[in-house]
Amino acid sequence: MAVELILLEDVEDLGQAGDKVSVAPGYARNYLVPKKLAEKVTQGALRKIEAKRERLEQQRKAALENAQAMAAKIKAADITIPMQAGEDERLFGSVTQQIIADALAKQSLDIKPRNIKLPEPIKELGAFNVDVKLHDDVEATLKVWVVRT
Repeated sequence: MAVELILLEDVEDLGQAGDKVSVAPGYARNYLVPKKLAEKVTQGALRKIEAKRERLEQQRKAALENAQAMAAKIKAADITIPMQAGEDERLFGSVTQQIIADALAKQSLDIKPRNIKLPEPIKELGAFNVDVKLHDDVEATLKVWVVRT
């Protein structure tokens, strides 16, 4: 038995503000409604979203343009991460999303670690292509070099 809601904010993997969605009652009751991300579909909620729709479209367009500009910077950037490694070129630790995000921050590229798509931590020396999701429609590939210290 699903609950019909209208999203007030963009919710990842669910929809964008203004979308009507059907979700489980517990998800609506415990997460979406208390965090003011959605509310029940009523005439008042529909009027409120219509009033915000133009501003939301402008914000989405600006966010997309910013993401595209950031993607161009990321594609041009090369990150070198020095790590200790054994004779077999296996690292004594691993390179995680946080380490990559910190290296990007040193180059004035502010990317959240959760946006760096790393299937598993890097555990050996070499060059790696790492995907960075900047927007629903924009993804960039970053070249990461893991070298011996």
